[in-house]
Amino acid sequence: MHHPAASDLRARGREIALLTNPTAGRGRGARHRDAALTRLRESGFVVRNIAGRDADEAADLARACVADSVEALVVCGGDGLVHLGVQAVAGSGVPLGLIPAGTGNDVARYLDLPRRDPVAAADRVIASRRRRIDLARSGDRYFVSVLAAGFDAVVNERANTMTWPRGPLRYSLATLAELRTFRPISYVLQLDDETVEHEAMLVAVGNGPSFGGGLRIAEGALLDDGLLDVVVITRMTKRKLVRSYPRLYTGRIDGVGEYVHRRVRSVTVAAPGIVSYADGERFGALPLTVECAPGALEVFA
Repeated sequence: MHHPAASDLRARGREIALLTNPTAGRGRGARHRDAALTRLRESGFVVRNIAGRDADEAADLARACVADSVEALVVCGGDGLVHLGVQAVAGSGVPLGLIPAGTGNDVARYLDLPRRDPVAAADRVIASRRRRIDLARSGDRYFVSVLAAGFDAVVNERANTMTWPRGPLRYSLATLAELRTFRPISYVLQLDDETVEHEAMLVAVGNGPSFGGGLRIAEGALLDDGLLDVVVITRMTKRKLVRSYPRLYTGRIDGVGEYVHRRVRSVTVAAPGIVSYADGERFGALPLTVECAPGALEVFA
């Protein structure tokens, strides 16, 4: 028998939207939604339970709910769905809640949210403690975690075309496949008002420190400092790249001489033939200008 707590009484009659990607995390999305939905409704929330047939429809539904003044948009899925939800709520004052159900869940990791327990994650929504964080903005699009624009983006492109294997192993195989033919890329970077050129393996622009399920490329990046963290890994041998790659998961990359880390308010990244990825989603061809949008997102955390 569930006895209403004070927080449950606070929730009574308040309307929120719960947007789910049911296929996230190999079907975890649907299971986590069912558990969270029960908990949210028990606590007194009126929940609009929505899921799009595809990303475009999901985005339209999310925007419609925000326009209709729901008290919060809660997303149940992985970083891709967080990315989609952020486009709908950025700058609107409507907070974003998160029931993690993806394979990476980097944003949930940033916010120290329960990543395996949807009921505990729903309890964070019920408590409704708000925190304001920065977003990175390029034109009218936003991202929360990291924009990848180099070797890591090429790997993402390849992984997306592979049907086997599922899960993180696909990225490892795509990495090995790309390494065989990868050549350093010529970048021109505008860092605030300074222009620099690099022959590099990758350039990443971090609002937060990690992407890809804990790849801590921009270790030390803060979500509320009004700055972006630009990371360059300059030309290195393939052998050294393979040897250094695991260090990205521990965040101990700064000992590698080819690692350049700068904090800026705005960066323009230019390089031929690269499609960038942000929050693990295809974001856009270079050149791109990214700036920090301080405090543009309210989250329950």
